[in-house]
Amino acid sequence: QVQLVESGGGLVQPGGSLRLSCAASTYSFSSLSMGWFRQVAGKNREFVATISGSGGSTYIADSVKGRFTISRDNAKNTVYLQMDGLRPEDTAIYYCASSRHFIPRAMSDYNSWGQGTQVTVSS
Repeated sequence: QVQLVESGGGLVQPGGSLRLSCAASTYSFSSLSMGWFRQVAGKNREFVATISGSGGSTYIADSVKGRFTISRDNAKNTVYLQMDGLRPEDTAIYYCASSRHFIPRAMSDYNSWGQGTQVTVSS
């Protein structure tokens, strides 16, 4: 089981930026695809972005494409979500997750999850 710890959430004004980080405790980080999901209370968890183990392949949800970027630093066992042009509808708890599948988008393909970090976009 991979332990994942997210950080970087907070309160930001519309149009602002945040960078989320997710640190993983595993010796095989570079073999894992990593993903970001988000969830609003009372709604299903929603896929945001995923990146392959090498970092060479990514997939971004249409709802955030052009505003969010996923990246990783395998030397630091960390994956990032750069969020620009934030909107109130981006408000959610953001979770990172790890998977042995290739850039999966389904929650069921991820087997380890972090505890989440709150992002609030409000003026």
